[in-house]
Amino acid sequence: MAPRANWKGFLRLSLVTCPVALYPATSDAEKVSFNQINRKTGHRIKYAKVDADTGEEVASEDITKGYKVDTDTYIEVSKDELEDLALESTHTIEIDEFVPKTDIDSRYLIRPYYLVPDGKVGHDAFAVIRETVRSMNKVAIGRVVLTNREHIVALEPLGKGLMGTLLRYPYEVRSEDEYFDDIQDVKVTKDMLDLAKHIVEKKSGSFEPEKFEDHYETALIDLINKKRSGIRPAAKSAPKTGGNVINLMDALKRSLTNERQAPPPAAKLKGKKPKKRIEGQREMLLPISGKRAAKEQAKAPAAKKTVRTSVRSKKAG
Repeated sequence: MAPRANWKGFLRLSLVTCPVALYPATSDAEKVSFNQINRKTGHRIKYAKVDADTGEEVASEDITKGYKVDTDTYIEVSKDELEDLALESTHTIEIDEFVPKTDIDSRYLIRPYYLVPDGKVGHDAFAVIRETVRSMNKVAIGRVVLTNREHIVALEPLGKGLMGTLLRYPYEVRSEDEYFDDIQDVKVTKDMLDLAKHIVEKKSGSFEPEKFEDHYETALIDLINKKRSGIRPAAKSAPKTGGNVINLMDALKRSLTNERQAPPPAAKLKGKKPKKRIEGQREMLLPISGKRAAKEQAKAPAAKKTVRTSVRSKKAG
């Protein structure tokens, strides 16, 4: 089942318009997440909205937005006033221009979305816009309002649909000058460069994201499994370091020797099917695999569960 659309409205190229829906192209739902709990009671921490001066809890209907002018002065802005600022991009993605994809600095990229026709009508107009962008081999630039803010969005064909990538504004991107000014100008010799290129060639391969493994996520699952089983995790020793590099040329030569002895990247996972979920989840007492798996588990017939008695319950008994 597809997730709920983040935005619905119209896509327009001059006089060609079609209803569309915008869906998130990425998700963090499958990652292990934690709640904050009271160490003494085991209860979950609840956050309340309170007045900073009186300490009293404030009802939602009494909370408004305010722009801070100085320490104790705020300019209040009501919900109605914000709605009066509604832009055309609140309901319509207007394509303003077309640019080469290579012109977009990667620092401006925020996150990707999928753009699809909304409903049974408008598929012809959607296809015309999609194929026009595809034939021009460019990216369409438009504007869309998400979470009450207007964003620049870059649209490009992706299969039968469009992928829209939110872009940052120039004021959101810091200049590299203040960070790079202190980097020394070092002359790299041809011999060093040749050795480094050989190392790169040995480590070169195709971009295959299914090979990527979130090692931290795997370690989290392993930690939770051990604690569920009553196993005390062993203390990890500090990672070994190679020490300071005294001779850079020698380090490059040794690196190249190590790479020659290692199998090429493509051969490391040859013949293995892409993992659909993090390795180790199948061995979990109660698998951690995000909200989707939790819903599927809820639909399954009820099974007998071994409930671990809490510290409080033991004391009560």
